[in-house]
Amino acid sequence: MFRLGQINIINLLVRAVVVLLAISVHEMAHGFAAYALGDKTAKAMGRLSLNPFRHLDVMGSLCLLLFGFGWAKPVVVNPRFFKKPKRDMILTSLAGPLSNFLMAFLGVAIYKLLIITNVFYVNLMLTKILIIFFENFIFLNIGLGVFNLIPIPPLDGSKILLPLLPYRLYNDIMRYEHLGWIVLMVALALDVLSPVIGTVGNWIFQILSFLVGGV
Repeated sequence: MFRLGQINIINLLVRAVVVLLAISVHEMAHGFAAYALGDKTAKAMGRLSLNPFRHLDVMGSLCLLLFGFGWAKPVVVNPRFFKKPKRDMILTSLAGPLSNFLMAFLGVAIYKLLIITNVFYVNLMLTKILIIFFENFIFLNIGLGVFNLIPIPPLDGSKILLPLLPYRLYNDIMRYEHLGWIVLMVALALDVLSPVIGTVGNWIFQILSFLVGGV
């Protein structure tokens, strides 16, 4: 029989594993996208790997573990190797969040399959562990993807949306790129991002659930 303390410990351990997997896939996706578009910097730095310790950012990982959204150590990208720097930077930046949404979709699909095959009725302990795993796997991946789409430097969203601005305005904004972390930390401290991330994340979950026929 499960006790509350056991569930809390299992939940923490499962979240830690999912966090490491989510950030590894996210950053490796950036690296593979850049590599496919002509930039081998990430490969040379050993970032085309699922080894989480190559991608780990302690603060970002703790935020993801505790709050459901966070970041990893950014993959270094050199736009000079891209044939079309602006387009290819956008594609490379999109690869990370999209990889997390794909992971979440796979999680929803497998969860639906387990329901259909009645796996959840085999064993109470197994059922609780599976539910904890898939809840964390789905929502942490969605949270990581949504959070990184926020257009605040150095998050992926800034590298996706800002290059679409007129060249002069883009350069003016990028002069203050180093202040992005301050803005981000203040926003996290004031908890102004959670409602937005939660709402958007729920929309994405509803879409993923619809695609697999509901869960």
